[in-house]
Amino acid sequence: MWKTLGSSLLLRVGIALSFLYAAIGGFLHPENWIGWFPAWVRELLPLGDHTLLGLFGSVEILIALWLLSGWNIRWSGLIAAFMLLGITVFNLGSFDIVFRDVALALASLELVFIKSPLNTPRVSTGDESGEGFNKPNT
Repeated sequence: MWKTLGSSLLLRVGIALSFLYAAIGGFLHPENWIGWFPAWVRELLPLGDHTLLGLFGSVEILIALWLLSGWNIRWSGLIAAFMLLGITVFNLGSFDIVFRDVALALASLELVFIKSPLNTPRVSTGDESGEGFNKPNT
């Protein structure tokens, strides 16, 4: 059990750090990060570049915190994977840089499939009081 929890924690921390780094970088040096948004997205949305980058950075921070919390890691891993794959697909012209996002997306998908107590739903035995959760069958 501890081995699985440890591997889950390492994956979650590693992925969360990449999201936090990008978000903080976007806030501190927006001119270095706005170019990763496709031009059509920047034209389609009626937001300024700084607002768009700020919103995206806020979402990245929320995903990082969600990953770090360990709460419902299947969904946080899946959303992180889709975001990373989206970044890759919309920046294929820079694949020599965004290829790392493919590895991070696959690591995020591992959180969806990893066997961990954090991914194990509670099973109800029909006891409405909540005392029946995770009781062995007798």
